[in-house]
Amino acid sequence: MHKTKGIIALDLDGTLLNSHKELSQGNLAALQKAADAGWEIVPTTGRFYGGMPDFIRGLPFVHYAITINGAYVEDLACGNQIYTAEMPYKQAISIMEYLDKLPVIYDCYMDNDAFMTEALKDKVDEIIEDPRIRKMFYDLRKPVPELKAFLKNRRQDVQKIQFFTKDTELRLSLLEKLPNVFENIAVSSSSPQNIEINQVEATKGLALVALADYLGLEKSQTIAFGDGLNDISMIEQAGIGIAMANGCKEALDAADWVTGHCDEDGVAQGIKHFIFNSSNL
Repeated sequence: MHKTKGIIALDLDGTLLNSHKELSQGNLAALQKAADAGWEIVPTTGRFYGGMPDFIRGLPFVHYAITINGAYVEDLACGNQIYTAEMPYKQAISIMEYLDKLPVIYDCYMDNDAFMTEALKDKVDEIIEDPRIRKMFYDLRKPVPELKAFLKNRRQDVQKIQFFTKDTELRLSLLEKLPNVFENIAVSSSSPQNIEINQVEATKGLALVALADYLGLEKSQTIAFGDGLNDISMIEQAGIGIAMANGCKEALDAADWVTGHCDEDGVAQGIKHFIFNSSNL
């Protein structure tokens, strides 16, 4: 067994996965080679663990997962909870009451699962334009009669609230406004239509640092790949932060290096450049 050399933290959609939500053979080969060389390959996603594709969860060299934008980090071999950062359920209800006045549909992640008011799930086709995201909602969101009432009854803290809107100007304004309306929240985005709301310490960057500490690694021994707003914290926190060529401007600006497009095996390009062509790692 190789000594752990470091962590490669990988966003999924638009980063490790191509635009068809597939893992290319080129990226898979690069991950296997890095794992064989002693690197921990860590999916780092806004999804909950059960919402990740089976072909990612089934990779034999994946031992850890950073999920729900950093709200939950798990040692998969033993089920150890390495890091958590959850939003008080009463605050989650207040946020949902605020969203009820807007032209949006929303869900929440709780206990590593996803829930949604049934009437809002019925509007998925009307609001969400990307057919792949619509399919994820149909497959992975458990409908409940009314989400706020569900939270009041369950009294369990929330890992993430996510909402979608067709109104681009509203979405951009809420990205700026929401942190001023509600305390201790982190606001990010992973697609052109959504906003994701987590507890302020639920970021991919803080989660990556927590996992490095758990493994006895320095921050300099971490590499992070991402493309969206919810990846910026880990791009900034990692020893080497890499943005995809298809990434948003903010991710590109935060990165130490820009690799190829997600449809051009950009992850494999970055691994080759920094691990197998570098004597510094």
